[in-house]
Amino acid sequence: MDKNAISMNDRTKPGIPNEKFASTGLDPTLELVLKRVRTRAKRRIAWLRKLWQEEGETGGHLAVTHAEIDSHIEDHDSPEAEAGWYESNKNVAGLNRDIIKIEEELASDSGSRLGRLRKAFGLFETESDLFQTCLAVSLDPSLARIYAYLHDHAGRGYATEHLAARLFGHDRCSLWNSESSLSRWDLIIEKETGPGEPTQLICDNAISHWLQGQNMLDSSLVDIATAYTPLKPLRNWPVEENVRFLADRFNGSNGCKVRMRIVGPPGSGRRTLAAIISSHLGHSLLAVETDAIDDHDWDRIFKRAQRYGHLNNCAMAWYGQKALNKRWPQAEQFYKLQFLICEPGQAPLQSPWIIERRIEVPPLSLKERTELWERFVPESANWSNEMFKKLVTHHQVTIGDIVSASKAGAKGAEETMEVVRERARHHLGDLAQLLECPFKWDDLVVSKNLKEALNDLDFEARERVVFWEREEAIRLFPQGRGLLALFSGPPGTGKTMAAQVIAADLELDLFRIDLSSVVSKYVGETSKNLERILSRAAGMDIVLLFDEADALFGKRTEIRDAHDRFANTETGYLLQAIENYRGVALLSTNRKGNIDPAFIRRIRYVLEFPKPDVKQREKIWNKIVGELAGGKRLNALKKDLITLAAALELTGSQIKFSVLTAIFIAKHDRKSLSIEHLIQGVDRELMKEGRALTGREREVLLDHGK
Repeated sequence: MDKNAISMNDRTKPGIPNEKFASTGLDPTLELVLKRVRTRAKRRIAWLRKLWQEEGETGGHLAVTHAEIDSHIEDHDSPEAEAGWYESNKNVAGLNRDIIKIEEELASDSGSRLGRLRKAFGLFETESDLFQTCLAVSLDPSLARIYAYLHDHAGRGYATEHLAARLFGHDRCSLWNSESSLSRWDLIIEKETGPGEPTQLICDNAISHWLQGQNMLDSSLVDIATAYTPLKPLRNWPVEENVRFLADRFNGSNGCKVRMRIVGPPGSGRRTLAAIISSHLGHSLLAVETDAIDDHDWDRIFKRAQRYGHLNNCAMAWYGQKALNKRWPQAEQFYKLQFLICEPGQAPLQSPWIIERRIEVPPLSLKERTELWERFVPESANWSNEMFKKLVTHHQVTIGDIVSASKAGAKGAEETMEVVRERARHHLGDLAQLLECPFKWDDLVVSKNLKEALNDLDFEARERVVFWEREEAIRLFPQGRGLLALFSGPPGTGKTMAAQVIAADLELDLFRIDLSSVVSKYVGETSKNLERILSRAAGMDIVLLFDEADALFGKRTEIRDAHDRFANTETGYLLQAIENYRGVALLSTNRKGNIDPAFIRRIRYVLEFPKPDVKQREKIWNKIVGELAGGKRLNALKKDLITLAAALELTGSQIKFSVLTAIFIAKHDRKSLSIEHLIQGVDRELMKEGRALTGREREVLLDHGK
């Protein structure tokens, strides 16, 4: 594999290489803009001075004179009078010729950044003139004095709509409104200056800097946007077909708006894939974290990002929950190529004017995982073949997992896998509870047949990663590639412990699903919640445990009303969701008879956990007492434990908590653990079920013990 094939360190500072401008200062086109504004200002000043001389006053007076009022009433400064004077007065003929020459030169320029900006945002002539008025004072602040002079007001040293209209001969027409491209794309910012004062118009700083060759991000994007460098893709990444799709859309439909939804678990390389596809079309990529955007800033930041894309030929990649839940602005504010980064099961709000295509990031193959581990964790060469094979074949990791292990500096295989597991633990959030798995196979006291079945389940969980990469297996099982097992039986018979034993043996985390976060009284919500959990878990190397599975997968009923119809539809969705899950999921229930038969048919292992028999109960009593009270007390209580096991049909859980209660009673009595304490512990445990040992039962147990 090429060493440059993939990297999760491919983030760079946003921007493209700066264009080389003349060493004397500004880009020649911007110099022309300044020259144009100055020349037109010079001509306009000549006209104003003529009027002021006729009034008998000089510009910039502090008091309103009779002559000035008369001049305004007679409209001496009309656009028509000004234009006629420019045509007839020989003193400004030279300025007229200079203006024509400068503007012809500007009109012929389309390759400069100013030309690209005009084309990208479709600026009309009036909009372009207003923009240049604002831009000029941004480039050369000394023009503020000239603008104040042209306004005939010392406090108005800024660009206004009126100033631009008169400067560029647009009569008294409006150059500015909310539908203008200047406003829609924030090329010009309005600033109120006070009651009765004209609005100040300012060229946006980011635009001014970009025109001067700087590719700075807008300040609102700095902390939430990251540029991605395209690298060589992995072998099975769907690049070529999607590049062809986009090329056809862009060539066949002018202005076509496309949103590519890239779906995959966190760390699977979704943004890197977007950067690779973009680069094939001649675009760079800017990724924006939407959850860092305040709600009231959504439209503004969306617009600023699109503007950056237009100016820098840069595609956008949006990630985070807000990108899915927010309504995207209209097509006029949408750069043609957008990527939406999603997890499996997530779907955005639809927009009728957007063409959307779904791209799924395939999981790493066995060969790719091997090559990536060897590349990013070279210390793996020193591990035993058995440990390295176990790491590669038993754990379906993402590129991000491997890179995280590399950055953490993990040395051994165990330490490396602990880094990977720690990285994944937060992905389910409050949807599931991480269970500790301290138990081993010897701790599980069940029948021989049941233990053999559990061992078979454990073996399949180990070997399934390699098996499901075979083409024959994939062809024959388009669905049902997940490993599902149902543990049924009375409470306390070891169902959860069996799940903990298997997860510990597989060296995987065990997450118990919180049914309160899944089951909803609202129609359709339960299936959505389950799909959200399963889609997120699909990208994690974990074991899922669903307690009380009958609450989710209950039997479908005869349809008597609309509620029954919806309930049955919901059950169908749940069955489909669990069947499509490709990980390891263990389900436990005390009421197997309540589960829909169609669901049971989809399960690979259906295992029954009965109450323990006498020998099993005796073994459990001995194990718990031996570990909690020590070997000496165990030997002293051997005959008593045989009696308890034979006389009381308790589950493993009841025995465990009976011993726990007895130990604390003994400590409270300041005595060694005895049969009397154990009987009291049993009595307390039975009280939970609303029953207790009778006096006669106590006497029998004590007599047997003696």
